[in-house]
Amino acid sequence: MTIAVAIAVAVAVALAALVAYLAVRGALRGEVDRALEQQRVIPPPQGPPEGRFGRRFGPLPARFGGPTPYIQIIDAGDIVDVRGSEQVEIPVQDRARDVAAGVAQPFFADVDVNGTHTRVLTAPVGGGFAVQFGRSLEPADSVLARLRLILLFVVFGGIALAVALGRLVSRNVVAPIVHVTDAARHIAATEDLGRRIEVETHDEVGELAEHFNAMLDTLERSVAAQRQLVADASHELRTPITSLRTNIEVLAESEALPPDERARLLADVEEQTTELGMLVADLIELARGDEPSREREDVRLDDLVREAVTRAKRHAPSIDFRAELEPAVLDGTRERLSRAVNNLLDNAAKHSPPGGIVEVEAGPSGVRVRDHGTGVDPQDLPHLFDRFYRGASSRGRPGSGLGLAIVRQVAEQHGGTVRATNTPSGGAEFTLALPAAAPASASLWQT
Repeated sequence: MTIAVAIAVAVAVALAALVAYLAVRGALRGEVDRALEQQRVIPPPQGPPEGRFGRRFGPLPARFGGPTPYIQIIDAGDIVDVRGSEQVEIPVQDRARDVAAGVAQPFFADVDVNGTHTRVLTAPVGGGFAVQFGRSLEPADSVLARLRLILLFVVFGGIALAVALGRLVSRNVVAPIVHVTDAARHIAATEDLGRRIEVETHDEVGELAEHFNAMLDTLERSVAAQRQLVADASHELRTPITSLRTNIEVLAESEALPPDERARLLADVEEQTTELGMLVADLIELARGDEPSREREDVRLDDLVREAVTRAKRHAPSIDFRAELEPAVLDGTRERLSRAVNNLLDNAAKHSPPGGIVEVEAGPSGVRVRDHGTGVDPQDLPHLFDRFYRGASSRGRPGSGLGLAIVRQVAEQHGGTVRATNTPSGGAEFTLALPAAAPASASLWQT
């Protein structure tokens, strides 16, 4: 950054210095050229002819530069007459002879006259002659030399100042980035996600630090959730595994067991194995649900709920499922949405008496499932969707306590919410609110 700033300032200052130098040089040489032009057109003084050429050139007024030091008359061959205050011959160029011969236009040229840098105007005067007026450029050259020295100091001084300021600014700009780098290095070395960067500015770098802190917050919450999931899973798995191991150890001594006791233990082992498999499947679903889905598509929510109701009828034939479905489309993951709806229907079936009714509605607002059971204990309502939480009415039934937690996770992944309430006429109602929309052609489906 410092080098880039120094180069940019150097180019800018150098261009400005060059423009200033050329402007001053042009102005100084322009003054000399104007004085020579004035000398060319000034009326000659009255009096007798002077010299072989027979024409006199009077001195310029002071406001036009004063007397012209070098004046000489030339023809197409050589110098005819030398005049002017210095009485010094000006070197004659071929182009100047062409002007005297009338085949070239007047022109200005820089000429060395006895070691003096001189500006010379050559102009025709008729009759095969030309006149040359010359003025020294050394005063202008002296001014330009001092100007070059001053501009050189300005350029190098500007570059030095740019380097110093660029270094100062770059330190302040890079400091937050250095803090981000240090924090990333510290986290990589120690796996400590608790470190944060102090946001000192409100520019792009400060925004980077804020986003870095937000990323660390997300990572810390994710790691904490994973650790809590592992801890909860370890606790929940311990009981069925211990019970399963005990029953297997008892079955190992089956020769001493009565047949009916042995059959009961085998049934318990089968039930515990099924429960353990369901628990592991739910744990895998929860862990997989934390990953971003790359398989999102337009899902017909009404078709998905219709399939879930058909499945629920097969698994709980004693329950009367009544569905009212309105066409709706949702951008999401079909598999996860289907799992959430199935969990809601299974939960309603478990808490419904034989022959009970489960009402299911689906549409652009989401999914509503209502059972006509005993409802939910008000103390359990705030915790129903927590992992491994089982209310008082569920502790005697099979289950892992993860079904409703999966429903909440799926809802949040799709930008929705889920809530549970008790209805005044009895039973519980679960509402899965999702950002769905009605398709172009819609019709109601009831069963």
